[in-house]
Amino acid sequence: MKKENLFVILTGVVIGIAALVLTALGNPANMGFCIACFERDIAGAVGLHSAAKVQYVRPEIIGLVLGSFLMALASKEWKARAGSSSALRFVLGAFVMIGALAFLGCPLRMVLRLAGGDLNAVVGLAGFAAGIFLGTIFIRKGFTLQRNYATKTLDGTVLPVVMTGLLILFLAVPTLFKLSEEGPGSKHAPFFIALVIALVVGALAQKSRLCMVGGIRDLVLFKEPKLILGFAAILVGALVCNLILTSMTGTSYFHLGFADQPVAHNDGIMNFLGMGIVGWGSVLLGGCPLRQLILTGEGNSDSAVTVTGFVFGAALAHNFGTASSAKGPGANGVVAVIACYAVLLIVTLANVKASKE
Repeated sequence: MKKENLFVILTGVVIGIAALVLTALGNPANMGFCIACFERDIAGAVGLHSAAKVQYVRPEIIGLVLGSFLMALASKEWKARAGSSSALRFVLGAFVMIGALAFLGCPLRMVLRLAGGDLNAVVGLAGFAAGIFLGTIFIRKGFTLQRNYATKTLDGTVLPVVMTGLLILFLAVPTLFKLSEEGPGSKHAPFFIALVIALVVGALAQKSRLCMVGGIRDLVLFKEPKLILGFAAILVGALVCNLILTSMTGTSYFHLGFADQPVAHNDGIMNFLGMGIVGWGSVLLGGCPLRQLILTGEGNSDSAVTVTGFVFGAALAHNFGTASSAKGPGANGVVAVIACYAVLLIVTLANVKASKE
């Protein structure tokens, strides 16, 4: 096996183990890492939405960006770049987040839910794969967000600096932020332990180029299995840890079935369609929510705009009631998902047409 493939597998195993460590230390069940959920929590903490149960400054997001930033600097891979359809990336980022919150999780959490025995995540995975496959069809037909270009160093450091500022501000004046007293936002691992773990994961993800969307995309387009190995390694690492923790603690970290899963619902149609949006939108963006954070750390301002779109989408989902709950999706969520598909189709077709002119 190639050395780079082994490193991707190692990174996946570390992420799977790290996620279960964070869960054991206080993060919500099957949510050691969730890019969508944690960005939503940060959006709430800074007052962008008022859903009281999902507000917290998640150090995992800060650590992922800064870990990638430090590793990129150390390996001389950091490069400021921008200019690739930034406005469209913002919109696509918002759509991806709306889809993720309809499912209640990003692609990374989908895998962690699978490892915890949540069969609703199997339905989500089917939708995710279908969305990616649909996106690759349009990529083959000419969809492109155009290449980016080298830009000023300052541009590439904006989001890492913002994350650093958020970290300092939260530690210095935590009373400035809205923090959940109950619900998923109130459940979290010790702040500094979570931050250190995320720094390590961010560094490894930067070096391995791990991407949840890229694994399926590359297999479909190029018959390249490297990134899908990381996807599988996360699943295996988390599954083994779930079983070990269950046997050691007496607390069930693995519950096989559709019903009574933590921070999840069993509406199969919305699980499929929500992750379909995530797959479709992410493949057009060139990477999953985790990968966008890592690219931001590498100096990619276009990914920084995408991440901003994620946060905006999270605020939008909770302010307009489109996010699902453990009881299932609401009427607004169904309308939002249908609207996302319609707009994604229009945007994609218009882009393909423009690329041929």
